[in-house]
Amino acid sequence: MTSTEATEEAESTGPVTAEELTEGQVPAGLAEATEKVSPAAAAALIELSVVLPCLNEAETLATCVRKAQASLQRLGVTGEVVVADNGSTDGSQDIARAHGARVVDVPRRGYGAALMAGISAAHGEYVLMADADDSYALDDLDDFVAALRDGADLVMGNRFKGGIEAGAMPFLHRYLGNPVLSRMGRLLFRIPVRDFHCGIRAFRRDRMIELGLRTSGMEFASEMVVRASLAQLKIVEVPTTLRPDGRSRSPHLRTWRDGWRHLRFLLAFSPRWLLFYPSLALQGIGLAGLVWLAVGPQMVGDVGFGPHSMLACATMFMLGVQGLGLAVISRSYASHLGLLLPSARLARMVSRFSLERGLLIGGLLFLLGTACFLVALTSWGATGFGALDASDTMQVPIIGMVLTVTGFQVIIVSFTMALTRIGED
Repeated sequence: MTSTEATEEAESTGPVTAEELTEGQVPAGLAEATEKVSPAAAAALIELSVVLPCLNEAETLATCVRKAQASLQRLGVTGEVVVADNGSTDGSQDIARAHGARVVDVPRRGYGAALMAGISAAHGEYVLMADADDSYALDDLDDFVAALRDGADLVMGNRFKGGIEAGAMPFLHRYLGNPVLSRMGRLLFRIPVRDFHCGIRAFRRDRMIELGLRTSGMEFASEMVVRASLAQLKIVEVPTTLRPDGRSRSPHLRTWRDGWRHLRFLLAFSPRWLLFYPSLALQGIGLAGLVWLAVGPQMVGDVGFGPHSMLACATMFMLGVQGLGLAVISRSYASHLGLLLPSARLARMVSRFSLERGLLIGGLLFLLGTACFLVALTSWGATGFGALDASDTMQVPIIGMVLTVTGFQVIIVSFTMALTRIGED
């Protein structure tokens, strides 16, 4: 029996209930199709699970479930609708069950928490997720199913290609939030996606579970795409339509709060752009200023640069050193945890820069800095420890400060890097 025939027989027996889809059981309508296969293969008869996160969506939930079921039937896909309920108090759970959906209760609040619970509980080989507000085209899943069957691991909807109806997306989201965050995603992670935060997407269930997604809030949408890209999964994009949602209340999404959470996540997963490049810039500017002012005050036109300017350059350089050290540590640790792919360049650098070598270099810098302070102290003593002219005497102490702080930072980074590599040697 084909999956389409099994679906037709299942429909003749009525909607599939939650009880019929408990672990290890098969719906009565699919019994004939599973007589000659193992229990593990029986579970694979469900090709696509449509997962809807839900929190008080009584106004639109029934419509979403019906559209998803109709789409599955039209496409000849053996599937199910799973409602991941996040503690609704408006009867959404009963509405879902009455329309043949399976309800998964999720006590932990949050968009990401609800989705991960629904994905974990889904029985399908593939999962399609969408909001339960009737804004996404659940009645038109053709392109998603085709892309999954063609070998895609993650299929992203693109609302800008498929069409955004009037009033469906707030002005700030359409012209600022989505374009900026999508562009950042492409820049930071080289992800070929134009609509980074589209809420309807489909994927292989096993691939997504293997990623070990962790965020519980709205930034879950970003984590899924970023982690899928870092794991080198096949990501494709298909057009989809966005319509005004059917709710009378305001949406759960909060523009500035959730936008910041997405941005924060993107930066946290990109130590290069968050720490490495800015730190290199600070170091370069600071070092150039230190070298320029080390020989004494300088003039550029009518503007004079002296010890105060040198102190500012020293501050920039030391901030750059600290940021660079943190960038290396965070990148190495993220690779160690499997959150980011290993970097061949970082691996080569770490292999050359052992703990012992780091301690040696850091110790030498610290001693050189200490020597600078001793030179400055000797010079001061030669004047009888009296008042000093800052413009003539501050250069050496500032250089000493830079060397001692840099040396100490190198020692700290060396020890910390050694800790992140425990068990690798």
